[in-house]
Amino acid sequence: MVTRLSKLFVRTLREDPSDAEVRSHKLLVRAGYIRRQAPGVFAWLPLGLRVKARLEQIIREEMARADAQEVHFPALMPRDPYEQTGRWDEYGDNIFRLQDRHGADYLLAPTHEEAFTLLVKDLYNSYKDLPLTIYQIQDKYRDEARPRAGLLRGREFTMKDAYSFDVNEEGLDKSYEAQRDAYERIFTRLGMEYAIVKADAGAMGGSRSEEFLHPTPVGEDTFVRSAGGYAANVEAYTTPVPEAIDYSDAPAPVVFDSPGTKTIETLVAHANEVLGDAPEGGWTAAHTLKNVVLAVVHPDGEREIVVVGIPGDRDIDEKRLEVAFAPAEAAPATPEDLAKIPALVPGFIGPWSAAGAVLGEESTSGVRYLVDPRIVDGSSWITGANEVDKHVRGVVAGRDFTVDGTIEAANVREGDLAPDGSGPVTLERGMEIGHIFQLGRKYAEALGLKVLDENGKLQTVTMGSYGIGVTRVMAAIAELSSDDKGLIWPGSIAPFDVHVVATGKGQEAYDLAAELIEGLEKARLDVLFDDRPKVSPGVKFGDAELLGVPQLVVVGRGAANGEVELWDRRSGERETMPVAEALARLTA
Repeated sequence: MVTRLSKLFVRTLREDPSDAEVRSHKLLVRAGYIRRQAPGVFAWLPLGLRVKARLEQIIREEMARADAQEVHFPALMPRDPYEQTGRWDEYGDNIFRLQDRHGADYLLAPTHEEAFTLLVKDLYNSYKDLPLTIYQIQDKYRDEARPRAGLLRGREFTMKDAYSFDVNEEGLDKSYEAQRDAYERIFTRLGMEYAIVKADAGAMGGSRSEEFLHPTPVGEDTFVRSAGGYAANVEAYTTPVPEAIDYSDAPAPVVFDSPGTKTIETLVAHANEVLGDAPEGGWTAAHTLKNVVLAVVHPDGEREIVVVGIPGDRDIDEKRLEVAFAPAEAAPATPEDLAKIPALVPGFIGPWSAAGAVLGEESTSGVRYLVDPRIVDGSSWITGANEVDKHVRGVVAGRDFTVDGTIEAANVREGDLAPDGSGPVTLERGMEIGHIFQLGRKYAEALGLKVLDENGKLQTVTMGSYGIGVTRVMAAIAELSSDDKGLIWPGSIAPFDVHVVATGKGQEAYDLAAELIEGLEKARLDVLFDDRPKVSPGVKFGDAELLGVPQLVVVGRGAANGEVELWDRRSGERETMPVAEALARLTA
């Protein structure tokens, strides 16, 4: 099939859009694939829809190979199912809510676990009906606070979400592996590098959870990898816990004056000035215990003050903190929060004081005290004495203070050890392109999805969830497959198989182009023909490089001799040859 550029609904731009931050956003707008409608919301033009459709076709083919069947749900969903699973409140401000004229509550679905579960409950009631995997490719909606980077972080986006239904965990394992294998085939066909990393399930719930990340400097996720094969999103990284230390001979803690030392940096400098018995190399931030006061807002609106203790050479990682307290939200406590708890002395907060414990199990303040897993019994620290201008050295965990639990909230660093013993980890940036979960029975139990087993007894179905961000993947490929001149789509999803450019004022070029296109059509290739008669060769070449069809044929100066120039945008090679040879190469 041939599409004439003179008739195609497209308008290319020479300048980058002012609001574009990343290459994919710039090029997709400049090349006429998408147009901004509102922050994080885009219209799809013919070229963009063609690429998106071909990408979706690859997904559909691999879903079919994995025995998954396609369905389609509405984006507009009623409140009740999400209320039953608790997610109407858990999502907080992250979803679009609305009411109809009768006052009934609805949302624009960010995901469809509830709908899939209720559909299977409506139609299936026996173990003989299972296993089952169904999926959809559909637009989703999330009220991103800061939509950015074009299609990479939008408020409306297209996803493939699949759900498996099995009688038991053994069946779930098989369904999970089938989808995992399908994802590997999809991303391989798309020519995308990916890393499979352990992940946190978040609001989705469930047990086993893995992300497919595309390593890229513009990715919004940080993940860790070890040479021994461990890989995890930083949110899912678990700190190896040191052995407890015998503190039977540890000296008693000593309070010392520390005026004006409200930061770890000033505390360390002061300690090296006034404290004796410094370890080799002197006192460092790693010898201090930093106590961070947080306000945790629970879904029901309750505001709780929590203190988190971490080694002083670490910082709180916001994403790890978010996961640790989910579905509640945590943020630094305000001065008003601190004023309500006099035991917390800003700049000098610690878990211990000369008067006894003020935090933890013996606390009279009502404040929970959670610590990093590295703060094991017997470890000794310099920390705040809960008095103005005073710190304390030699405070021993388990002897001088107790804790209410541990928390994975400190940042992960290069060289930290992998929890599986496979060595130190490196940190990399990545973009999430797929996520698979073993949901278990969370949604089936909440919504009453049960089937009769072979003994005639009701069994709650166990589920898996498998998502691919279709539009995000498209943007990731645009980031990966492009250069300073424009897009360079992989052949598997390019909007056309061949882009034919006719140049020159004479009719010979257009006649030879018509001959070439006839042969390409007979081979069932999709052809974009730049037939614009009054457009200069330079503009045509610039548009061809911008639009990103990987195979270009220029019909111009050699047309009188029956020759064309074959351009390969991927390799950059250009070669002049007879039109018959070009046709043979393109249709091989």
